[in-house]
Amino acid sequence: MRSNLFDASNREKQTTDRWTLQSPKLLRCALTPQSPEIIASAGAMVAYQGQMDFSYQGSGGGMKLLKKMATGEGANMMRTRGNGEVFYARRAHDIFLLQLEGDALTLNTSNMLAFDASIQWDIRSLGGAGIMAGGLFNLLLQGHGMVAVTSDGPPMLLDCSQQPTYVDPQAAVCWSANLQPQLKNDFKFGSLIGRGSGESFQLAFHGPGFVVVQPSEGLPTGQAG
Repeated sequence: MRSNLFDASNREKQTTDRWTLQSPKLLRCALTPQSPEIIASAGAMVAYQGQMDFSYQGSGGGMKLLKKMATGEGANMMRTRGNGEVFYARRAHDIFLLQLEGDALTLNTSNMLAFDASIQWDIRSLGGAGIMAGGLFNLLLQGHGMVAVTSDGPPMLLDCSQQPTYVDPQAAVCWSANLQPQLKNDFKFGSLIGRGSGESFQLAFHGPGFVVVQPSEGLPTGQAG
């Protein structure tokens, strides 16, 4: 049988690295019984080889559980342990790896693909909106380990230290954890402009740090599962 489908570029990459981009849109993670587990977005696993065990990532109780009940964000995560290779992807989005070295990162839960279980995580509210008020929530990661994030198209990195930066909440991929974004409403008639798109308000960033923006507002509400 002959086909360019069988080109060497399409074969699994043989490497001893724990985290490897099989392609710009497919992540390969190697696991051993001694290595840390991987926490990934539920449904992100597309294939695996060897012996793997998948389990639901609980909230840990307390405020995490309350936040999950109020928003649903961050609730759909799974733990993976085993011996072999597991492959993750999300709707053919671009994948980027970030190595945390004792620092922290805030990211949109819809852009979280996977991270080392050694990394501490929490769900944080944005814009001063409370849990019961239906505020915006994102994922805070801090510690040591690898993080894989996705971008729906080529991302743009913006420096927030020189001037105020405003980003559609659905287009914000991740940002410096030291930044505390606030909600900003540019429209007096939000019900007429930007209905359902998130354009009626933005996340306002200003300070030393960065925000990564994707060229997409993601799937409409109710279709992002």
